[in-house]
Amino acid sequence: MSRSSSTSGNRTVENRTVLISGASIAGPALAYWLGRYGYRPTVVELAPALRGGGQAVDFRGETHMTVLERMGDVLPELRRIRTGGSPMRFVDADGRQLLHLPGEFAGGELEVLRGDLARVLYEHSLPYTEYVFGDSVTALTETPTGVRADFRHGATREFDLVIGADGLHSNIRRLAFGPERSYVSHLGYYAATWQLPNYLGLTSGSVGHNTPGRLASVGVDHHDPDRAGAFFVFAAPELTYDRHDPEQQKRLVADAFAGMGWEVPRLLDSLHAAPELYFDSISRADVPAWSKGRIALVGDAACGATIGGMGTGTAVVAAYVLATELARSGGDHQAAFRRYESALRTYAQGCQKGGDRTGKFLAPGTTLGLRLRNGLLSRRFLLDLMLRVGQEVSSGVELPDVAPVVDFASC
Repeated sequence: MSRSSSTSGNRTVENRTVLISGASIAGPALAYWLGRYGYRPTVVELAPALRGGGQAVDFRGETHMTVLERMGDVLPELRRIRTGGSPMRFVDADGRQLLHLPGEFAGGELEVLRGDLARVLYEHSLPYTEYVFGDSVTALTETPTGVRADFRHGATREFDLVIGADGLHSNIRRLAFGPERSYVSHLGYYAATWQLPNYLGLTSGSVGHNTPGRLASVGVDHHDPDRAGAFFVFAAPELTYDRHDPEQQKRLVADAFAGMGWEVPRLLDSLHAAPELYFDSISRADVPAWSKGRIALVGDAACGATIGGMGTGTAVVAAYVLATELARSGGDHQAAFRRYESALRTYAQGCQKGGDRTGKFLAPGTTLGLRLRNGLLSRRFLLDLMLRVGQEVSSGVELPDVAPVVDFASC
């Protein structure tokens, strides 16, 4: 297979076929922009279908909102399904309020559920994109003209370029760059989420209870007021467990929260019956170079944090910049990859630093730490300062102008 190209109008699109691994946020966002620029992306996703549900994610600051505005009908649709923000209450063991954080603290300028965002990006990228669910890449071999990809179930195919948009535990990064342990650092905490009935009758936001090194919280489902979502965080050294064994993960959570009061026993009862569980370490990824030959990384695979690193907004920004640099490169993918990384590395690392503090913020390790957090964040001026800092960090990059858009029907 030789390098593919197509001419639309006065612009030749080189390296047109792009394999993207991951259909969460970065992957569909990248597919959307590549499609608009005349490329032919293929997105492969291990899950059998789009993942629904999930925690709320947010966009904040000029850079995030500018990219969304440039995505045409995407932003109006997201505004129609926004959550309105998720206020957080922290209470003592008897349910007395210790701290209240307003919705804009966690929700930024636009908050939506992760599953809703993934669906919107998928639907808007679909006219340009081939999606392959229930499969994964097992090997990558770079050739003089492209990258040969072997799949767990599908036939071997060759693509001009390959992009890993598959998160902190990136399969593409492992295959092309090396083992995860070389790039991912544990930050001392674990997080778990699952669905349950809204037995507390919550009407908005979430309520949580801390003991040193542990947070147990539950919040109302934004789509179904009869449902709720549990969110647990606990401090622990790096654990050895099977990432594909939810029953083992449930035991780890139950053991970590054994003996804790408040609503925890009842929440743990719901955990045992939960059909799905999200469980992962709070970690960060640091990759010295985001590309290697015809293979590149985007989003959390390149420079991410599990929670609190503005990963969703950064992923959407990175997808736009990567696609735009490829469109401007005249087929020189190496130059495009260099400009993409040069433009975003410092910005992404600045956003990522928030993830280093997430565990300590949600579940301080000492009684004194809990008192300090609750006392300091009860002061409105400090909340306002933190919001301003977050907006400044998320806006600290100069975006390239949109490249000429290709008429899809003429390709």
